[in-house]
Amino acid sequence: MHFGNSRGVLAAALAFAAWGVFPGASLAQAPGGGWSQFGSLTAVYQGTADLDGGGDYSAWSTILRAGVLGDLGGGKRAGLVFNYDYSDYEFSSPAAFGGIAPWGSVKRYGVAAPLSFTRPDGWSFGLTPSVDWIHENGADVGESLTWGAIATAMRFYPDGNRLGFGFAVFDRLQETSAFPLIIVDWRLSERWRLANPLPAGPTGPAGLELDYLLGGGWNLGLGAAWRSTRFRLSENGPVPNGIAQEEGVPIFLRATRSFGPSATLYLYAGVVTAGRLSVEDASGQVLREVDFGNAPLLGATFSARF
Repeated sequence: MHFGNSRGVLAAALAFAAWGVFPGASLAQAPGGGWSQFGSLTAVYQGTADLDGGGDYSAWSTILRAGVLGDLGGGKRAGLVFNYDYSDYEFSSPAAFGGIAPWGSVKRYGVAAPLSFTRPDGWSFGLTPSVDWIHENGADVGESLTWGAIATAMRFYPDGNRLGFGFAVFDRLQETSAFPLIIVDWRLSERWRLANPLPAGPTGPAGLELDYLLGGGWNLGLGAAWRSTRFRLSENGPVPNGIAQEEGVPIFLRATRSFGPSATLYLYAGVVTAGRLSVEDASGQVLREVDFGNAPLLGATFSARF
């Protein structure tokens, strides 16, 4: 299950949520001077959702992100971001899939290499190539490769606001995706802010979130995002070496507690709407497709910088 990327203008961004940081923007926002390491751990539970035609499914996921960002001088920054996701799906009598679970446990691992250049006039330009493997246990790892890159341009304003755009191209298992992106971090007042969701969280960055600063280290958020993932199926499953896709729109509430400048805890509660599951054969031809009902979503992310 992909939460991250990223992945409409932000829809397919979930295809890249594989990388754990929002491309270009993350580097530009990192404080200047020296190198810093960061990491995050996310636990997610997507509760039982009814499948059209009968049956239901649910999933548990763990998302790990770790990396390093560094200042190369002259406005240039670079980094490496490593990711590992593990999701365990449970299906009960899924009629649309012949009463047999279409897949079980899925994992994803990969690396991204974000680069950025910030000019004195406040513009920052980024390029983030990435490569990932995402597959069900028992799949052909060599057939699970996804890769691509995102280019971004962002403007820093004197009041601390940031606004940008980008374009991404990804090859992801018999499908090439190209899509625009919007990057937002805009203070509406002293307490209100509009921004993209946390990239490493359970929803991924492909959406918008309205944030309210409570004080005392706490703030609250309300948002929605789009997420989508494609992965290679097991060679021994119902559709050998096939491809599965899961997509939906998480609508969520978030509570955040900061522990000093370097550690933060994010708590999430929400619902995944407009969900759909599909299975394709090895060449990408759709064999089965089914919508699922609203699914409860709970998650927690702890992130830290060193």
